[in-house]
Amino acid sequence: MHDMAKMAQKIDFFLNFSLVSVQFRFATWKEVLMMVVGGVCSLVHGAASPLMLLVYGMMTNTFVDYELEVQELADPNKTCINNTITWLDGTAEMSKFALYYVGIGVGVLILSYFQIALWVSAAARQIQRIRKMYFRKIMRMEIGWFDCNSIGELNTRISDDINKINNAIADQVSIFIERISTFIFGFMVGFIGGWKLTLVVIAVSPLIGLAAGLMAMSVARLTGRELKAYAKAGAVADEVLSSLRTVAAFGGEHKEAERYDRNLAEAQAWGIKKGAIIGVFQGYLWCIIFLCYALAFWYGSKLVIETKELTPGGLVFFGVLMGAMNLGQASPCLEAFASGRAAAKSIFDTIDREPEIDCFSEEGHTLDKVKGDIEFHNVHFNYPSRPEVKILDDLNVVVKAGETTAFVGPSGSGKSTTIQLIQRFYDPKEGMVTLDGHDIRSLNIQWLRSLIGIVEQEPVLFATTIAENIRYGRPGVTMEEVIEAAKQANAYNFIMDLPQKFDTLVGEGGGQMSGGQKQRIAIARALVRNPRILLLDMATSALDNESEAIVQEALDKARQGRTTISIAHRLSTIRNADVLVGFEHGRAVERGTHSQLLDRKGVYFTLVTLQNQGKDTDKRSLNSVVTTSYFCFLYLPKVPYLVLQKSKGEDEEVIEAAPVARILKYNRPEWPYMLLGSLGAAINGSVNPIYALLFSEILGVRHTHTHMRYSTICLVLFCDICLLQGYSFAKSGELLTRRLRKVGFQAMLKQEIGWFDNPFNSPGALTTRLATDASMVQGATGSQIGMIVNSLTNIGASFIIAYYFSWKLSLVVTCFLPLIGLSGVFQAKMLTGFANEDKNALEAAGQVSSEALSNIRTIAGLAKEKHFVSQYEEKLQTPYKGAKQKAHVYGICFAFAQCVIFMAFAASFRYGGYLVSNEGLPYMMVFRLVVISALVTSATALGRASSFTPDYAKAKIAAAQLFKLLDRVPKISMSNTEGQSWDDFKGQIEFKGCRFTYPSRPDIQVLRGLEVSVHPGQTLAFVGSSGCGKSTSVQLLERFYDPDEGQVLIDGRPSVSISVPFLRSQIGIVSQEPVLFDCSIAENIQYGDNSRTVSMKEIIATTLKAYLHDFVMTLPDKYETQVGAQGSQLSRGQKQRIAIARAIVRNPKILLLDEATSALDTESEKVVQAALDEARQGRTCIVIAHRLSTIQTADIIAVMSQGVVIEKGTHEELMARKAAYYKLVTTGAPIS
Repeated sequence: MHDMAKMAQKIDFFLNFSLVSVQFRFATWKEVLMMVVGGVCSLVHGAASPLMLLVYGMMTNTFVDYELEVQELADPNKTCINNTITWLDGTAEMSKFALYYVGIGVGVLILSYFQIALWVSAAARQIQRIRKMYFRKIMRMEIGWFDCNSIGELNTRISDDINKINNAIADQVSIFIERISTFIFGFMVGFIGGWKLTLVVIAVSPLIGLAAGLMAMSVARLTGRELKAYAKAGAVADEVLSSLRTVAAFGGEHKEAERYDRNLAEAQAWGIKKGAIIGVFQGYLWCIIFLCYALAFWYGSKLVIETKELTPGGLVFFGVLMGAMNLGQASPCLEAFASGRAAAKSIFDTIDREPEIDCFSEEGHTLDKVKGDIEFHNVHFNYPSRPEVKILDDLNVVVKAGETTAFVGPSGSGKSTTIQLIQRFYDPKEGMVTLDGHDIRSLNIQWLRSLIGIVEQEPVLFATTIAENIRYGRPGVTMEEVIEAAKQANAYNFIMDLPQKFDTLVGEGGGQMSGGQKQRIAIARALVRNPRILLLDMATSALDNESEAIVQEALDKARQGRTTISIAHRLSTIRNADVLVGFEHGRAVERGTHSQLLDRKGVYFTLVTLQNQGKDTDKRSLNSVVTTSYFCFLYLPKVPYLVLQKSKGEDEEVIEAAPVARILKYNRPEWPYMLLGSLGAAINGSVNPIYALLFSEILGVRHTHTHMRYSTICLVLFCDICLLQGYSFAKSGELLTRRLRKVGFQAMLKQEIGWFDNPFNSPGALTTRLATDASMVQGATGSQIGMIVNSLTNIGASFIIAYYFSWKLSLVVTCFLPLIGLSGVFQAKMLTGFANEDKNALEAAGQVSSEALSNIRTIAGLAKEKHFVSQYEEKLQTPYKGAKQKAHVYGICFAFAQCVIFMAFAASFRYGGYLVSNEGLPYMMVFRLVVISALVTSATALGRASSFTPDYAKAKIAAAQLFKLLDRVPKISMSNTEGQSWDDFKGQIEFKGCRFTYPSRPDIQVLRGLEVSVHPGQTLAFVGSSGCGKSTSVQLLERFYDPDEGQVLIDGRPSVSISVPFLRSQIGIVSQEPVLFDCSIAENIQYGDNSRTVSMKEIIATTLKAYLHDFVMTLPDKYETQVGAQGSQLSRGQKQRIAIARAIVRNPKILLLDEATSALDTESEKVVQAALDEARQGRTCIVIAHRLSTIQTADIIAVMSQGVVIEKGTHEELMARKAAYYKLVTTGAPIS
């Protein structure tokens, strides 16, 4: 019984270990059928070589008999009739054998085509299904899951890991089956021919199985770790490329490249270990195989010579050895399976995970009539990614149907969190949220979200047209409704001014629109839903006066009869709400109307008092808002609208494959490793032909002890050499991959910002390119070089041996070599074409997935997950079709290469027979030449080398992509050595006649002759409507772009002649939507000055100035608190203060404030404003602001309109002039 249990355990282990249980879970019956038929073809194909041995054995006996007769005749003591010896019609005999070979060859041709075509097609279909299922499952996950999983890591998984699964379930399996089948049939042939010898050889084979098993296990484990490390590096790259303007502004390029490289180092270490282990095991396998050879020769010769149990042609042990060899060659397949399994684990774990809140679920009921009463009952909540920080603490709030309820309170008090709970992005830990008395957890989630319209402070638009963005609001919207919604949101006029009107592309993340424009499109999108519940999270914060008044009116209209919840820092926008609820520390502490709460003198009273303090009138403070561009200066490319037609050019050209010499040049530092590896490979390669020679000797000679000695020596050498080769190539390959990834990433960081505005270079596409290109380049170096050197020495040694013995016969065999070579070349050419198409198509799918995952909250709020899933699936169609075509091409080439070998045998034996009978060539020679197939082993080697052509083709294309990036000369050089720098930097700035258009939108001029100057220590404030060029002027100063005409002068020197790193090191910037990195608060502040290490003392000094220190000290980890991806774990006000500390810590001469306080609540704003006023002392400062109160003290106020300054002066001068500025302040009229 105990044995049975043990047995069961073993079987269970084997099943777990087996591939079948894992990678093929998603196969349908059709695919299973394809794989079964393909598998049967592989099985039969595998039997072809042992079958050939039988033919071979019969032939050997014929030859040996003939030779013995000749020897008999040579004996002077023998006599014979007429002194002639007749050989049974030799030519006819040989023709018969040749025909057998042709028959086998034709069979192989057909079988190997189906074997490859069916497996590759079945894999393509399954991979397509896995990609779809994985993406669909990710889109079903609850928002909390995204908080805990990095977007960059998910993107890497979608591209890299699924490719690894593909490698494990496609042609590798069929080749594996074929080799195992050869192994089994080889042994069968052995048993039929002579069981004694076969048993002796078999005694050694468990050692081989053991090695293969151990290798697969260790490789799987190491691959898993390597993938984890690469996913981390991918997340770093994604984060950096998404926040490129921040990185550039703070000169963090070098630091980021180092951070990326640190993550790569870890992956490299695992990769090298993996290579060494594979080397050890392969050496061990070959070592065992050669031991078998030695044993077989010794015992076989005994059986032939001493006991006469075997005929020389009973090539028993050759069958066994062929089997054993094939078992050895099956080991690289195990490596692919192990990698595939490790990759499949993370993918399938996600596919198997059930989301806690399933947005695709059909469950839950819908209400026939919705009133719109929302209630929070004793709600406790913390974010899953930060379970120790309580956000809502026993919250009780009632929102009555049809009323407008405003939530007010300081940053971080839980206002925005309540909105996320109403949308059911999260479920409360305790308590419940109800709609009309029903717990929202019991309602259908898609239906619930369809009732809600949301407008946020940082609206997300998708990379499509304006009309499409508005249509996202509700399925089946007509164009009339889109236009109506745009009119209600006051977006209609600006849209009609654009050249392509509603068909204008908004760019990735809406980056081509100014903030105010984005906001109005987002409002139109919410209104087109005709929602029952309207959630306004600072909805008008980015609008100018006139628009705000109209949009506010539109929102007031939209609020009629709807339940509305409004969050705003500017109290003017919420005074007329029906009910105000004051929040503090995650609780609702007061509730009432504006006047009631003022009388209560609580939270609301404090906020109002602070906001009005020190201002002339309540009215002025609440209405003095000027427009500006609300755009995330440092986050996404801001370019006014994108052309619909892709410009032919950079991204359209066909990429030529890169020369191998250049790839190897990058591997130059590893030349000692490559030399050692190649040496090992060369020795390895020559072993087979030498064995062939030995073998032919053995057949003709009776004394084999000397050969035994040779065998043993060869064998020991071989074992060491395999380890050497494996380790050396793994090391050089991994170092190359790391180097290429690093230089590729550095090259990306060196490009000017305009390069990233091209949709072809979106963060998603670039991360995918970094992940896949560098690892593919390994296909042209590393172990591939080993394969090639091995094959070449194999061929070389064979040629020398063959031509030495008989040039005629060798010539015949040589004729077949070009055919094998050609099939390899053709296969490479075809597959290169496919690799190109695949790459582009998968990048397009990568852009969709990247956009979807980055904006998952917006998509969830609009219940548009299914739309993105279908868009992604549509983009997968092209690579899928390509993969299916590829299956056939690959099948045909593979079949041809396999079949040619048999044809070569047929021709050479037929001709060999002719030479023996007609030209008296000793039969031994035929053996020496062909049999051992000196040349044919080399043909096999060539065939093997050609089976690596797909990797080689992909490698050259990937390298070309990479070199194109490395060779590109950025339009704005980031080099420290180029351009001027000087010590007494004062900070005088002058814009002289600047004209500028964004490169991705050449037909719209943003600046049309900007003229304005500011002296050192002065503050210049830009005022003007959205899209008038205020932020653009700041980008010219930072040298993100250079003006097309005119100059930006800094201390009297043209900006174009100044060193970019030097210039940026003098500038500190605080933008409206600051980008924070996924590291600790302290590290984010240290980022302000990347030229040195900022001490903790300095950090605390700056946080005190930025009114941040007290808040940080309340957190459990203080300054070591992780801020989450893009600072997602912090409220806007907290993020803003960290950004201010980051700007102050570098002690800049020029300070740029792009709406630096717009996201703050009144209390923080007061203090931060004071901090900013202090920071401005003695520095040149450029301010772009919404509220006139923040810029009245500026030395120069420049009013901009349509890219030029229409008036400038101090606040008093401009008020006295009673022109544009005066009108703005008093009436809020727009500037024309």
